Amino acid sequence: MATQATWGQRRQWVLAALERYEAPLLRYARRLVGDDDAARDVVQHTFLRLCDQPPDSLGDRVGPWLYTVCRNRAVDWLRCQHRSPGLGENDGLQGTSREMDPAVAVEQRDLYCRLNEVVAQLPLSQREAIALWVEGCTYREIAAILNTSEGNVRVLVHRGLKAVRQHPVTQRLLEPSERKDHPLPARQPDEVRP
Repeated sequence: MATQATWGQRRQWVLAALERYEAPLLRYARRLVGDDDAARDVVQHTFLRLCDQPPDSLGDRVGPWLYTVCRNRAVDWLRCQHRSPGLGENDGLQGTSREMDPAVAVEQRDLYCRLNEVVAQLPLSQREAIALWVEGCTYREIAAILNTSEGNVRVLVHRGLKAVRQHPVTQRLLEPSERKDHPLPARQPDEVRP
């Protein structure tokens, strides 16, 4: 039987999870709901649910559990809003104006907007799998979060990335110089992750 954690232990557990998972969950939620404020609400709800869990109940599965709760909350929010998930307005662009020339930052924003349109055309299952994959989740973790098999996750990621790469918009974006800085993941979907 698991021992009951003290208040201090529970607090440390939640703070450690918050530190480790808050930013990735925000990016993931933003990709699903396409709205920064809604993404923050989804992630806040996710961590409030974590506060209700005894630390011993999740063991080393805190990450997959958080992503599952976040996904479910995001899907509920989308149902209420009757919206399709997609990339967030500022997804992946934090700090770009400080790190690069403003013209390049504008070009990057335009590129993300165009890719958002491409990604939004994918089936929901592929969008979810790719969003989790981009966040660094393993195929096993994605399978647990999406409640499917690891093999199916590999198929979803592969087909989704292939569809994005083969889309005419993506082809036009990559034509001029086959840019090295394009936002499509350099990692191939069949790479083995630990």
